[in-house]
Amino acid sequence: MRSQEERRQTSGWLRHTPEAAGPAARPRLGQILVVEDEPDVGELIRYNLAKEGYEVSRITTGGEALRQARENRPVLVLLDLMIPELNGWEVCRRLKQDPDTRTIPVIIVTARVEEGDKVLGFEMGADDYVTKPFALRELIARIRAVIRRSTPAELADRTHHLKVGDLEIDRRRFEVTVKGRAVALTPKEFELLSVLAGEPGRVFGREELLDLVWGRDGFVEPRTVDVHLARLRGKFLSVGIPPPDVETVRGVGYRFHEPEKSGS
Repeated sequence: MRSQEERRQTSGWLRHTPEAAGPAARPRLGQILVVEDEPDVGELIRYNLAKEGYEVSRITTGGEALRQARENRPVLVLLDLMIPELNGWEVCRRLKQDPDTRTIPVIIVTARVEEGDKVLGFEMGADDYVTKPFALRELIARIRAVIRRSTPAELADRTHHLKVGDLEIDRRRFEVTVKGRAVALTPKEFELLSVLAGEPGRVFGREELLDLVWGRDGFVEPRTVDVHLARLRGKFLSVGIPPPDVETVRGVGYRFHEPEKSGS
């Protein structure tokens, strides 16, 4: 169990956390299992992940964490260390040793900041270690990065060549063509189009696109996505080619529309 000092520090941190805006609609990005026995901390994380578009299951014990991970196969587990039944180190160890759950990414989120605790966490198989208090934006960025790193290599291989209607994207050659006519794009414009066209119909939030396209390239504003999309459309128009059908989903982000197939 955690000490009174840990509880006091957490309480003070929560009172000063500036994430209190109303919930907004977001695309569904998969289920995250939040294992946290402090109600305020657990609810803070759950609320903000739900705003980002994740489905969140919040539980409070190590035993239940193992059961739900095996049954639901979440895209990621956020795991506190000082939880009832089984501590977080043991939960992480069992998840990583079980063939059915070993590929599920685990991020330890804890008030324990000692180097030995961090080392033990990584030795048990944790994919990342975040100490409290944390910035919510940083936590979300780490979640995205860990999930992205866990994407199977064969999935990435299948996206080297994309064809959506008349649009073709060749990642290996860094080429974009429409009916054989080439469109010259910058690297960021190329990657932005590739991400959107890779999953037609799916809504990508601006923050998600920033993480997928810009990664850790310093601090960039969400408006950067809007600017690059406007430039991307202009590149197509400048060579007399209709721009990709990318819809702005107000308050959320962007969606690539796959052209409807014409009837015979």
